[in-house]
Formats: sequence, structure tokens, C-alpha cells
Amino acid sequence: MSHRLPLLPVVGVGTSSQTRTTTDRLELLEALIAAPGFDPVFRSDVITVGPDHPAFGWRCRVDGCARGRETARDFCCTHDREWGEWQRAGGNIVGFRDQAQPLKPRGGRGRTPCLICPHALAYGGDGLCYLHTENLVSWQAYQRKKGRPDGIDVFLIGRKPYPDFGKCQVVACADPAAHWLGLCFVHRSRYQAAGLPGGARCVGAAGKHVTAEPQKIVYEDRAAFGRWCVQEDPIARMDGRLSLLGLRPLVRAEIKWTIVQHIQGPSEGAHWPLTFVQHVVNYCRRHDVSSLADLDLDRFRQDSVNKAKIARRMLRYLQLLYFTREDTKEYGYIELDHFGVRLKQSAGHIDLTGVSQRWLRDLLWEWLEHRLLTDPPRSITPIANSKRGCMELSAFLESRAPEGGHDPSFLTRQHMLDFVSDQRYRAAQGLKSLAIHDIRTGEPNAINTATISRVFDGARQVLRAAMENGRASQLGVDNAFVVALPHGGNKRGGRRKPFSDEIARALANGPNLQRLDDMDVEDRGLRLVWEALVMTGRRCSEVLEVRLECIGRYKDLPMFWHDQTKVGNMDEGIRIPERLFHAIEQRQAKTVARFVQRHGRPPTARERLEIALFPRRGTNRSLLKSVSYAWFQTRFSKWVATLDLAHCVAHQARHTLATNLLKAGANLTHVKRYLGQVSDAMAEHYVHLANTDPKLEQALNTVWVAGPGSAEPGLVLSAGEDMTREQAEALAIDLTRRSTPAEGGFCTFQPVVNGEACPWNVDCHNCDKFVLSGADLVYWHRKREQWRTVAEGADDPKVADYLHGLFEPTARAIDGLEKALAAVGLLDEALALDLRRPQDYFGRVWSTVFRAQELARHETETDEEAA
Repeated sequence: MSHRLPLLPVVGVGTSSQTRTTTDRLELLEALIAAPGFDPVFRSDVITVGPDHPAFGWRCRVDGCARGRETARDFCCTHDREWGEWQRAGGNIVGFRDQAQPLKPRGGRGRTPCLICPHALAYGGDGLCYLHTENLVSWQAYQRKKGRPDGIDVFLIGRKPYPDFGKCQVVACADPAAHWLGLCFVHRSRYQAAGLPGGARCVGAAGKHVTAEPQKIVYEDRAAFGRWCVQEDPIARMDGRLSLLGLRPLVRAEIKWTIVQHIQGPSEGAHWPLTFVQHVVNYCRRHDVSSLADLDLDRFRQDSVNKAKIARRMLRYLQLLYFTREDTKEYGYIELDHFGVRLKQSAGHIDLTGVSQRWLRDLLWEWLEHRLLTDPPRSITPIANSKRGCMELSAFLESRAPEGGHDPSFLTRQHMLDFVSDQRYRAAQGLKSLAIHDIRTGEPNAINTATISRVFDGARQVLRAAMENGRASQLGVDNAFVVALPHGGNKRGGRRKPFSDEIARALANGPNLQRLDDMDVEDRGLRLVWEALVMTGRRCSEVLEVRLECIGRYKDLPMFWHDQTKVGNMDEGIRIPERLFHAIEQRQAKTVARFVQRHGRPPTARERLEIALFPRRGTNRSLLKSVSYAWFQTRFSKWVATLDLAHCVAHQARHTLATNLLKAGANLTHVKRYLGQVSDAMAEHYVHLANTDPKLEQALNTVWVAGPGSAEPGLVLSAGEDMTREQAEALAIDLTRRSTPAEGGFCTFQPVVNGEACPWNVDCHNCDKFVLSGADLVYWHRKREQWRTVAEGADDPKVADYLHGLFEPTARAIDGLEKALAAVGLLDEALALDLRRPQDYFGRVWSTVFRAQELARHETETDEEAA
């Protein structure tokens, strides 16, 4: 399967196409490169960066060392070997850099000019060019003569410079030639090692020896020599040089522009060693590539994975430049960067070509465009569901609809019903998907009730949106075809169970935990992640992605700070056990030590807020990226397999903690708040109520206090001490029999309860028969704020005092209600409960009702009359 990214086709001159031509692309890039904001260092065809460049620095990190770093390393070859030995001996980077000795360029070959030939580069450590060092009349020959102890200064007297041989004839080499053959000294050695292709040699008056006299060059095959010069790579030096010589103009401009784009992006994981970039350049030159769009990434990947990654990233940058948002619709994909959106677990490129029908793919693209512009999702899931739904529908229509579904005017309601039936049949029989395949294996994914729910909802929202905005009718799509697709429903799939006692003991067993720790060969914190999941009940990502400064003490209580990104709660804190607090402190010390090993200094206060507590290994120079969920899940699954346990997953720890909280006396409000749930329904999904014995939700209504019209407002009328389940049930039943709802409370005057008229003209708040329940607390809080606002807005202080005094009995009743609720431990639940006013249920909107059968019969008769 090809992995080439879709790029606009290169269009030749004279075509009528409106897409960009090669000339268009080159002119666009040249204009961008000439812009004032473009770094001038990268405008040259031979790019030379400084040794300490922030992105392409190449000098060894040992102070004073003049050698270049090894590729993707921090030190030169010698110091990198010494650093490895120093680490194995237990030393840190600070001590190593203090004792390491700086080195001169390898072999003494710097980039200084020759002492005799200023146009040539020095070859040896004595500052002489290649010919003055190696030939018969050279410095080495002079030294070999006995009885000549003179220094190099004597040798230089009267020496004649060799002529300027010009630039090295190897097209990609930027060095001056050092020999009569027109090659630099390195390429002359390579030419000899290659077997002298073309048979180029020197012929002069001095015979076989090369002197300062002009030499004649003869060739056995001049064309072969020329081909060798074109194909040969430049010298791979660690000196901060990148040669773009020999490239076609467009690909040369593309590489310059993409390099600058990359170093301006996020620094984390953005390290491109220049030697790797040079490999990409060499590949393009050898294969005479006109544009990076012509690269065959599959073939390139076989040669080098690292270089293929750089080439792919370069193509991504070019996509954003060569394509407009409208262009992406034509070629069937979405670029999130066109919308300024970055989503987790997405590279930003969403391929839509799996939807074969152009009309359906256009509707999908338009729906995604609208969503990304108006309400960008928090994750890739909504986009993936819509894409999957349309792909499944597309695959079905391709095989079952007239003309493969490419003409929407042929599609009827029956075709959509057949699609729905096919999906349900596949789920019932355990069959495979029509269009969705596993990325790793390439095998079709299995279908179940949860997946068809996502398929139906994903395709339905795309088609419904098109029907509502009129696009479906423009394309000829029948509305009956669209509305026949049902809602997927809220299918959550299989429900996780809490750990059984046997499994829980095995997963918390000391020797077993040690085996898990042993699997963490890089010491990234695998065991601590699992223990934190068990003790806190957090979602896995909430633990994996915490920052270094994630704990603290507040009033001597250990707290754990994390982000609940799934529900939008940032920087949430929960109390944790002391044991977990100390374990996290130890992990913090290890992460800081890892940072010191890399940077030679401790992290600053700001860096500690950004560094990951569990940093990943690759592309993580500043330790900002956390270990992935796949990293944890893979090792956790292997560990469980070694324990010979039934199938279990880490997320069951969350269900186990929720259920145990409920058994310990917490209610749904406590569980929801602690686990960071968004609704009681989700909390019930986790706590498994069938296996627990929670407090009655109706218990709030059993706490009564006297109303503001009584002699003692706020007096507790029901028991304030702990009650049994039977007592609570009895009180709840008694409440429904002996009271009736009123505004902000209940009326206990029995004639009114029995249906008679109120003798006090429904003046409940001044009646001693009026009582307040725990369910009314939030209502009365709002009422108190309303009275305070009115009183504070009064012009006359006397009026304000009068209003405050008028509300004083009600305020005492509210205070008494809070005390009563606190006595039975229900105050938090009361504050979390907000009901409509009871009289709302007696309004016309609520009390005016119709029989459903009569409404359906009336609608049918109306349709028949209209027909």
C-alpha cells in the first residue's frame, strides 16, 4: 500500500488546468524565501550554520572541544564513548563535563587556508594543503631527510603555491579542488577507492610524480568520469554544512523552506541532524527528483526510516503551502492546520478517499469543515465516527446500489433500510466491517452493537445536516433515503466490572508488583502508574500525563493535582494516601535527575510545571512528552498474562474504587465528584448499584424544619440523628401521605392535603403549617440572594433595614435547615440538588395533556385528507 501523501499534480506549461504549475510553485517559494522574515542563513545553496545553532548546533558539548557531534548525539565520537563509560560508573553529566578534555578537529583537518596556497584548504595539522603535505617535495618528505631538524618556517622559505584548481568537480561538493584532477582531497581518495571510473590521470614533465609544474589530465572515458562526479555525494562532515548543489531548482527551494518551517515549529522532537537532511538531499539528487512530491516514500523507507520521516514531514509542510482549503476538498482529505486546530492522537491529516462516491465524500468534507470552523471537537473521536459511518455506507452502496451509488438520484429509502439491516446482521453474527481495517494488521475490524451505533450516528449527522441546509436536494439525494437512517442510540458497549477479590489481591500482591517493576527496564515509572490508578481511581491518561509538580500539601493533607481533560476540568486536586505521596516524590527525584543528566543543571521553577512526571524516551529532549497509553497498556497486559488471571484491564480499577466508595457510605454525588463524572448516569455506570447498599436518594425529603411563619423558624421537626433504612422508608411514605407540595416547601395542614381550599389564601410563607425539606435548600438560597439584592438597592437605609427585618424569619429557617441537614450528613447533597418549583407541575404546560393514540390517529386522518 502506498504511503505517498496526496499533492497537487505538477502541470506542464500550456495546459488549461487551473492548478499550480511547476513555475507557480517555484515562484511562490522564491518569494517566501526572499521575504524579510526568512532566516538568511538558509537562503544559500550551501547552508552553513553556527556550531551552537539552536536547532542544528553541531559542536561537541564538552567545553572547548572543536569536534562535531556524532549524529543524533550530544558529544563527538570520542567523548560519547567516554560519556557512556562515565555513566556506567555512576557519574553524572556535570562531573563528566568538568573532567572531559577538549579535542582538536580529527586528524588536524580544519577549514583554515594553506600557509602557502591561500586558495586551498589546509590538509594536515601543520597548516599545509594536500599537495604540500603528501607529494615528493612535500613537508613530509622534507622531514624524512636526515640531518634536517629545521622547523616548518624554514620549509616555507621559497616554496611556490600550486595553482588554483577551482571548485571540486563533484557537483554536490562545495570545497575547493586540491589536485590537478579537479577533486578535493577527500573525493580524490573516494575516486581511487571507486576504481578510477573514467580512468582520469595526470601526465606531466615530472613523470608519475605530481609537482608544481602544470599537469595534463587524460581520460579513458570522460563521460564516465562526469557521471561519477554527478552521482557522488558531498563530504559528510560534522561541521554544520548542508549542500544543496546539484538539485533541481524546485526541490532545492522546497528543502530550504521546509527546514525553516520546521525550526519555527515546536522544539520538542524537532531535532533534524543535518547529516540526516543531507541524506534526503543526496537521494533527491541521485534520482533527479523535480519536487519532493515525486518522492516514493515506501522505497525511501527501505533505505532509511529516519530519513523517510524527515521527508514525510517536509511533505506535510508543503501540503499546507501548495493546497488551499478548497483544494483539499477536490483531492479528498482534510488538513486540521488549515483550521488552526490540533487534536490529540491525530497527525492533522484526515484522509477521506475511503468514501468512493464523490457526492457523499463532499458532504462529509463540508460537514467536517463546518464543525472545525464553528465548534472544533476536543478529540478526534467525533471526526473519526463521521468518517467511519460514511465509509461503511459508501462500501455498502458500492456493492449493492445501482451504479455503485455514484448517482444519488437512484438511491431510495429501501437502500438505506438494506444498509441498516446489513449492519445489524453483521453485529448479530460477529461478522467483519466492510470498510474499516486494523492499522497494524490490515484485517477488517469486528462489528458489534457499539460500533454500529457509532456508524449510524456518524453517517446520520452528515446526511441530516446536508438535508437541512439544502445540499442534499442540490445533489439529488432523496430525503426518504436520509431519514431512513435511524439514530444509533447511546450504546456504551460492554460494561466493565470491578475486580473480583481474587484478582484484586493478585494485582496488589507485593511480589507480583515487583515483577511489574522489573518489566520497566528503562525505569519510566510503570509500577507507580498502576498504583496511582488503584489508589486514586483516575482515568489512565490523567495519571500518565501529569506534570512534575503534581503533588503538594495543603493544611498538612497530601493532594494530587491533575487535568480531567475528558470532562474539561483542569488542575483538579484530590486527597491521596501518604504512601502514594512519598512514591511520587521519589519519582520526581528520578525525573529531575534525568533532566540534569541531559542539561547539566536542575530544571527551573517554570520548567518543573511543564516537565512530565513520566517522560517518554524518544523525541523528548526537554522531557515534556509523557509515556503513551500504548506503552503502559502493552506492559500491563503482559504482566497480567504472567499472573494466570482472567482477562482484566487497568480501567477496572476505576470501577472497583467507585463501588468501594459506595459500600463505605458515600452516595452518588460523592462518587461523581471524586471521580470527575459529568452526570449521575455515568456515576451509576461505575458504581454498580446492584451490588451495594447506598442511602436512599429520597432521604433529603425526610429532614423537615419549621417554616418562616412558625413561632420557631428552623426548628427541626423530624429526627436529626442517624436513621435506619426502615425509618427512612417509613418517613418517605409518610411524607407523601400527610403533606402536599407548596412553593419552596410542603404544606402539612391536613384539610389542604385532603383537597380543601386553603383558609389563609395560600399565604404559605407566613403559615405555621408550612415546612421546609432538604430538597428546597437551593430554592431558598436563591430567594435569600434575591431579597438581599432588593434591600441593598434601596435608596433609603431605613427601607433596607425594613426589608432585612422582614426576611429575618426566613433567614433563620434557612440556617436551621442547613444545621439539620448537616446533622444527618446530607448538606452537600442538598446543595447539589436543584429542583423545579413544585407548582410548575400544575401549570398549563404541565397539566394540559393529550392521549398519544388520539394524536397519532388525528395525524393519520390529516395526511389522508391532504392526499
